[in-house]
Amino acid sequence: MKTWMAALAGALLMFTAPMPTARAQSTIAKIVVPFAAGGGQDVLARVIAPELGAQLGATFVVENRAGAGGALGASDVARSKPDGSTLLMAASSHTISAALDRKAPFDPVNDFTAVAHVGTGAYIFLVNAKIPARSVAEFIAYAKTRSGKLNYASAGVGSATHLAMAYFATRAQINVVHVPFKSTAEALNSLIGGDTEALIVPTLGSQAFVANPAIRLLAVVSKQRIPTFRDVPTVDESGLPGFEFTSWFGLLGPAKMPADVTQRLNDAVARTIAIPRVAESIAQQGIEPRPMSSAAFTELLTDNYASMKRIVGAAGIAGD
Repeated sequence: MKTWMAALAGALLMFTAPMPTARAQSTIAKIVVPFAAGGGQDVLARVIAPELGAQLGATFVVENRAGAGGALGASDVARSKPDGSTLLMAASSHTISAALDRKAPFDPVNDFTAVAHVGTGAYIFLVNAKIPARSVAEFIAYAKTRSGKLNYASAGVGSATHLAMAYFATRAQINVVHVPFKSTAEALNSLIGGDTEALIVPTLGSQAFVANPAIRLLAVVSKQRIPTFRDVPTVDESGLPGFEFTSWFGLLGPAKMPADVTQRLNDAVARTIAIPRVAESIAQQGIEPRPMSSAAFTELLTDNYASMKRIVGAAGIAGD
Protein backbone atom coordinates (compact mmCIF):
# COMPACT_ATOMS: atom_id res chain seq x y z
CA MET A 1 0.00 0.00 0.00
CA LYS A 2 2.80 2.42 0.87
CA THR A 3 4.48 1.75 -2.49
CA TRP A 4 1.23 2.47 -4.37
CA MET A 5 0.64 5.67 -2.45
CA ALA A 6 4.18 6.82 -3.12
CA ALA A 7 3.73 6.22 -6.85
CA LEU A 8 0.49 8.18 -6.90
CA ALA A 9 2.08 11.03 -4.99
CA GLY A 10 4.87 11.09 -7.54
CA ALA A 11 2.36 11.33 -10.38
CA LEU A 12 0.68 14.29 -8.76
CA LEU A 13 3.94 16.04 -8.00
CA MET A 14 5.16 15.66 -11.55
CA PHE A 15 2.69 18.26 -12.78
CA THR A 16 2.40 20.52 -9.75
CA ALA A 17 5.98 20.82 -8.56
CA PRO A 18 8.70 22.76 -10.42
CA MET A 19 10.04 20.87 -13.42
CA PRO A 20 12.65 18.35 -12.24
CA THR A 21 15.96 17.75 -13.92
CA ALA A 22 16.60 14.87 -16.29
CA ARG A 23 18.40 12.97 -13.53
CA ALA A 24 15.25 12.96 -11.45
CA GLN A 25 13.14 11.23 -14.09
CA SER A 26 11.36 8.37 -12.39
CA THR A 27 7.63 9.07 -12.62
CA ILE A 28 5.68 6.92 -15.05
CA ALA A 29 2.82 8.49 -17.00
CA LYS A 30 1.03 7.04 -19.98
CA ILE A 31 -0.44 8.06 -23.29
CA VAL A 32 -3.30 5.77 -24.24
CA VAL A 33 -3.76 5.12 -27.95
CA PRO A 34 -7.32 3.83 -28.53
CA PHE A 35 -6.30 1.77 -31.56
CA ALA A 36 -3.83 -1.01 -32.28
CA ALA A 37 -0.13 -0.36 -32.82
CA GLY A 38 0.94 0.89 -36.23
CA GLY A 39 -1.86 3.38 -36.86
CA GLY A 40 -1.58 7.15 -37.17
CA GLN A 41 -2.28 8.01 -33.55
CA ASP A 42 0.16 5.34 -32.39
CA VAL A 43 2.93 6.74 -34.61
CA LEU A 44 2.34 10.28 -33.37
CA ALA A 45 2.22 9.23 -29.71
CA ARG A 46 5.55 7.44 -30.04
CA VAL A 47 7.13 10.46 -31.73
CA ILE A 48 6.23 12.90 -28.97
CA ALA A 49 6.30 10.67 -25.87
CA PRO A 50 10.10 10.65 -25.27
CA GLU A 51 10.48 14.41 -25.74
CA LEU A 52 7.38 15.20 -23.69
CA GLY A 53 8.81 13.07 -20.92
CA ALA A 54 12.08 14.96 -21.12
CA GLN A 55 10.21 18.26 -20.86
CA LEU A 56 8.40 17.13 -17.70
CA GLY A 57 11.08 14.99 -16.09
CA ALA A 58 9.02 11.83 -16.46
CA THR A 59 8.76 8.67 -18.50
CA PHE A 60 5.76 8.57 -20.82
CA VAL A 61 4.81 5.11 -21.98
CA VAL A 62 2.46 4.49 -24.89
CA GLU A 63 -0.29 1.98 -24.20
CA ASN A 64 -2.51 0.61 -26.96
CA ARG A 65 -6.11 -0.01 -25.86
CA ALA A 66 -7.96 -0.93 -29.04
CA GLY A 67 -11.63 -1.75 -29.32
CA ALA A 68 -15.08 -0.38 -30.13
CA GLY A 69 -13.80 2.09 -32.71
CA GLY A 70 -11.62 3.82 -30.14
CA ALA A 71 -14.28 3.99 -27.44
CA LEU A 72 -12.60 1.44 -25.17
CA GLY A 73 -9.38 3.37 -24.72
CA ALA A 74 -11.17 6.70 -24.51
CA SER A 75 -13.49 5.38 -21.80
CA ASP A 76 -10.53 4.15 -19.79
CA VAL A 77 -8.98 7.61 -19.85
CA ALA A 78 -12.28 9.30 -18.98
CA ARG A 79 -12.47 7.13 -15.84
CA SER A 80 -8.86 7.81 -14.82
CA LYS A 81 -7.81 10.14 -12.03
CA PRO A 82 -7.60 13.72 -13.33
CA ASP A 83 -4.01 14.19 -12.20
CA GLY A 84 -2.36 14.40 -15.62
CA SER A 85 -0.71 10.99 -15.44
CA THR A 86 -3.08 9.37 -17.96
CA LEU A 87 -3.68 11.02 -21.32
CA LEU A 88 -5.43 10.02 -24.53
CA MET A 89 -3.85 10.48 -27.95
CA ALA A 90 -7.04 11.44 -29.71
CA ALA A 91 -8.03 12.41 -33.22
CA SER A 92 -11.25 13.13 -35.07
CA SER A 93 -12.29 9.50 -34.53
CA HIS A 94 -12.88 10.54 -30.90
CA THR A 95 -15.86 12.70 -31.83
CA ILE A 96 -16.93 10.39 -34.65
CA SER A 97 -17.56 7.39 -32.39
CA ALA A 98 -19.85 9.46 -30.17
CA ALA A 99 -21.58 11.00 -33.19
CA LEU A 100 -22.29 7.51 -34.50
CA ASP A 101 -23.64 6.12 -31.23
CA ARG A 102 -26.17 7.96 -29.11
CA LYS A 103 -25.46 5.45 -26.33
CA ALA A 104 -21.70 6.01 -26.43
CA PRO A 105 -20.03 5.37 -23.04
CA PHE A 106 -18.67 8.91 -22.87
CA ASP A 107 -19.34 12.47 -23.94
CA PRO A 108 -16.40 13.40 -26.23
CA VAL A 109 -16.32 16.96 -24.92
CA ASN A 110 -17.67 17.09 -21.39
CA ASP A 111 -16.00 13.91 -20.09
CA PHE A 112 -12.52 15.12 -21.06
CA THR A 113 -10.10 17.96 -20.59
CA ALA A 114 -8.68 19.31 -23.85
CA VAL A 115 -5.05 19.33 -22.75
CA ALA A 116 -3.04 20.12 -25.86
CA HIS A 117 -3.57 20.21 -29.61
CA VAL A 118 -0.67 18.64 -31.50
CA GLY A 119 -1.48 19.16 -35.16
CA THR A 120 -3.80 18.75 -38.11
CA GLY A 121 -3.51 16.09 -40.75
CA ALA A 122 -4.77 15.27 -44.19
CA TYR A 123 -6.13 11.99 -45.52
CA ILE A 124 -5.26 10.21 -48.75
CA PHE A 125 -7.43 8.20 -51.12
CA LEU A 126 -5.92 4.82 -52.02
CA VAL A 127 -7.07 1.97 -54.25
CA ASN A 128 -5.71 -1.47 -54.95
CA ALA A 129 -3.64 -1.38 -58.14
CA LYS A 130 -5.96 -3.86 -59.85
CA ILE A 131 -8.60 -1.13 -59.97
CA PRO A 132 -8.14 0.59 -63.34
CA ALA A 133 -9.04 4.06 -62.04
CA ARG A 134 -6.24 6.63 -61.99
CA SER A 135 -8.27 9.55 -60.68
CA VAL A 136 -11.17 10.07 -58.30
CA ALA A 137 -13.47 10.77 -61.25
CA GLU A 138 -12.49 7.47 -62.87
CA PHE A 139 -13.01 5.61 -59.58
CA ILE A 140 -16.50 7.04 -59.19
CA ALA A 141 -17.38 6.11 -62.76
CA TYR A 142 -15.97 2.60 -62.26
CA ALA A 143 -17.88 2.12 -58.99
CA LYS A 144 -21.14 3.20 -60.59
CA THR A 145 -20.86 0.40 -63.14
CA ARG A 146 -20.29 -2.11 -60.33
CA SER A 147 -22.81 -1.02 -57.73
CA GLY A 148 -22.46 -3.06 -54.55
CA LYS A 149 -19.58 -5.12 -55.97
CA LEU A 150 -16.65 -2.98 -54.78
CA ASN A 151 -15.60 -2.71 -51.15
CA TYR A 152 -13.53 -0.46 -48.94
CA ALA A 153 -11.48 -1.06 -45.82
CA SER A 154 -11.50 0.88 -42.56
CA ALA A 155 -9.81 0.79 -39.17
CA GLY A 156 -13.12 -0.27 -37.63
CA VAL A 157 -16.75 0.74 -37.35
CA GLY A 158 -16.85 4.29 -36.09
CA SER A 159 -13.26 5.10 -37.02
CA ALA A 160 -12.36 8.18 -39.05
CA THR A 161 -11.42 5.94 -41.96
CA HIS A 162 -14.93 4.48 -41.89
CA LEU A 163 -16.74 7.80 -41.80
CA ALA A 164 -14.49 9.41 -44.41
CA MET A 165 -15.21 6.74 -47.02
CA ALA A 166 -18.89 6.42 -46.12
CA TYR A 167 -19.24 10.19 -46.50
CA PHE A 168 -17.35 10.05 -49.82
CA ALA A 169 -19.64 7.29 -51.11
CA THR A 170 -22.69 9.32 -50.16
CA ARG A 171 -21.41 12.46 -51.86
CA ALA A 172 -20.31 10.51 -54.95
CA GLN A 173 -23.59 8.56 -55.04
CA ILE A 174 -21.89 5.17 -55.26
CA ASN A 175 -22.63 1.88 -53.50
CA VAL A 176 -19.53 0.27 -51.98
CA VAL A 177 -19.36 -2.34 -49.20
CA HIS A 178 -17.70 -1.55 -45.86
CA VAL A 179 -15.12 -4.06 -44.58
CA PRO A 180 -13.97 -3.06 -41.06
CA PHE A 181 -10.65 -4.12 -39.54
CA LYS A 182 -9.15 -3.56 -36.09
CA SER A 183 -6.51 -1.00 -37.07
CA THR A 184 -5.29 1.24 -39.85
CA ALA A 185 -2.33 -1.08 -40.42
CA GLU A 186 -4.65 -4.06 -40.93
CA ALA A 187 -6.81 -2.06 -43.34
CA LEU A 188 -3.74 -1.04 -45.35
CA ASN A 189 -2.47 -4.61 -45.47
CA SER A 190 -5.86 -5.79 -46.72
CA LEU A 191 -5.71 -3.20 -49.50
CA ILE A 192 -2.20 -4.28 -50.47
CA GLY A 193 -3.24 -7.93 -50.45
CA GLY A 194 -6.24 -7.23 -52.69
CA ASP A 195 -8.83 -8.33 -50.15
CA THR A 196 -10.23 -4.80 -50.24
CA GLU A 197 -10.26 -2.27 -53.03
CA ALA A 198 -10.31 1.26 -51.61
CA LEU A 199 -9.37 3.12 -48.47
CA ILE A 200 -9.29 6.70 -47.21
CA VAL A 201 -6.59 6.84 -44.58
CA PRO A 202 -4.64 9.51 -42.65
CA THR A 203 -1.27 10.44 -44.10
CA LEU A 204 0.11 9.83 -40.62
CA GLY A 205 1.45 6.29 -40.49
CA SER A 206 0.71 5.60 -44.16
CA GLN A 207 3.78 6.90 -46.00
CA ALA A 208 5.63 3.61 -45.88
CA PHE A 209 2.73 1.90 -47.64
CA VAL A 210 2.20 4.40 -50.45
CA ALA A 211 5.28 3.30 -52.42
CA ASN A 212 4.02 -0.27 -52.55
CA PRO A 213 3.20 -1.11 -56.20
CA ALA A 214 0.15 -3.07 -55.09
CA ILE A 215 -1.72 0.15 -54.29
CA ARG A 216 -2.28 3.46 -56.07
CA LEU A 217 -2.62 6.92 -54.56
CA LEU A 218 -5.42 8.80 -56.30
CA ALA A 219 -5.78 11.99 -54.28
CA VAL A 220 -5.32 13.83 -51.01
CA VAL A 221 -8.49 14.52 -49.06
CA SER A 222 -7.98 18.11 -48.00
CA LYS A 223 -8.74 21.65 -49.13
CA GLN A 224 -5.28 22.12 -50.59
CA ARG A 225 -2.41 19.96 -51.79
CA ILE A 226 0.02 18.98 -49.05
CA PRO A 227 3.84 19.13 -48.91
CA THR A 228 4.14 15.38 -48.38
CA PHE A 229 2.55 14.70 -51.78
CA ARG A 230 3.03 17.93 -53.72
CA ASP A 231 2.16 16.43 -57.10
CA VAL A 232 -0.98 14.62 -55.95
CA PRO A 233 -4.27 16.43 -56.61
CA THR A 234 -7.01 16.90 -54.05
CA VAL A 235 -10.32 15.04 -54.29
CA ASP A 236 -11.89 18.40 -55.12
CA GLU A 237 -9.55 18.80 -58.09
CA SER A 238 -9.82 15.26 -59.36
CA GLY A 239 -13.43 14.26 -59.31
CA LEU A 240 -15.64 15.34 -56.39
CA PRO A 241 -15.84 19.14 -56.00
CA GLY A 242 -16.03 20.47 -52.45
CA PHE A 243 -15.19 17.20 -50.72
CA GLU A 244 -12.65 17.26 -47.91
CA PHE A 245 -11.95 15.36 -44.70
CA THR A 246 -9.18 16.31 -42.31
CA SER A 247 -8.28 15.33 -38.76
CA TRP A 248 -7.05 17.03 -35.64
CA PHE A 249 -4.63 15.28 -33.29
CA GLY A 250 -4.25 16.13 -29.63
CA LEU A 251 -3.94 14.98 -26.05
CA LEU A 252 -7.02 14.72 -23.86
CA GLY A 253 -7.21 13.99 -20.16
CA PRO A 254 -10.09 13.13 -17.83
CA ALA A 255 -12.58 15.88 -17.05
CA LYS A 256 -11.90 18.30 -14.22
CA MET A 257 -8.11 18.32 -14.42
CA PRO A 258 -6.65 21.17 -12.36
CA ALA A 259 -5.94 24.25 -14.47
CA ASP A 260 -2.28 24.41 -13.44
CA VAL A 261 -1.74 20.75 -14.40
CA THR A 262 -3.40 21.30 -17.78
CA GLN A 263 -1.34 24.43 -18.40
CA ARG A 264 1.92 22.69 -17.53
CA LEU A 265 1.15 19.88 -19.96
CA ASN A 266 -0.01 22.29 -22.64
CA ASP A 267 3.22 24.27 -22.37
CA ALA A 268 5.30 21.09 -22.49
CA VAL A 269 3.55 19.85 -25.63
CA ALA A 270 4.07 23.23 -27.32
CA ARG A 271 7.78 23.08 -26.52
CA THR A 272 7.97 19.45 -27.68
CA ILE A 273 6.44 19.99 -31.12
CA ALA A 274 8.61 23.10 -31.60
CA ILE A 275 11.79 21.01 -31.36
CA PRO A 276 13.06 20.91 -34.96
CA ARG A 277 13.60 17.15 -35.15
CA VAL A 278 10.16 16.48 -33.65
CA ALA A 279 8.43 19.02 -35.89
CA GLU A 280 10.18 17.54 -38.92
CA SER A 281 9.20 14.01 -37.94
CA ILE A 282 5.58 15.06 -37.51
CA ALA A 283 5.56 16.98 -40.79
CA GLN A 284 7.00 13.99 -42.64
CA GLN A 285 3.92 12.07 -41.57
CA GLY A 286 1.67 14.66 -43.20
CA ILE A 287 0.79 16.42 -39.97
CA GLU A 288 1.10 20.17 -39.54
CA PRO A 289 2.32 20.84 -35.96
CA ARG A 290 -0.01 23.43 -34.49
CA PRO A 291 0.00 24.28 -30.77
CA MET A 292 -2.97 26.05 -29.25
CA SER A 293 -4.26 26.89 -25.82
CA SER A 294 -6.44 24.50 -23.90
CA ALA A 295 -9.36 26.90 -24.33
CA ALA A 296 -8.89 27.05 -28.09
CA PHE A 297 -8.58 23.28 -28.26
CA THR A 298 -11.80 22.91 -26.26
CA GLU A 299 -13.57 25.13 -28.79
CA LEU A 300 -12.16 23.08 -31.67
CA LEU A 301 -13.29 19.86 -30.00
CA THR A 302 -16.79 21.22 -29.48
CA ASP A 303 -17.10 22.47 -33.06
CA ASN A 304 -15.68 19.23 -34.47
CA TYR A 305 -18.23 17.15 -32.58
CA ALA A 306 -21.04 19.24 -34.04
CA SER A 307 -19.54 18.88 -37.53
CA MET A 308 -19.16 15.12 -37.21
CA LYS A 309 -22.78 14.74 -36.16
CA ARG A 310 -23.78 16.58 -39.33
CA ILE A 311 -21.50 14.40 -41.49
CA VAL A 312 -22.78 11.19 -39.87
CA GLY A 313 -26.31 12.28 -40.66
CA ALA A 314 -25.39 13.10 -44.26
CA ALA A 315 -23.61 9.76 -44.69
CA GLY A 316 -26.59 7.91 -43.23
CA ILE A 317 -24.51 5.64 -40.98
CA ALA A 318 -25.68 6.62 -37.50
CA GLY A 319 -26.10 3.55 -35.36
CA ASP A 320 -23.98 1.39 -37.71
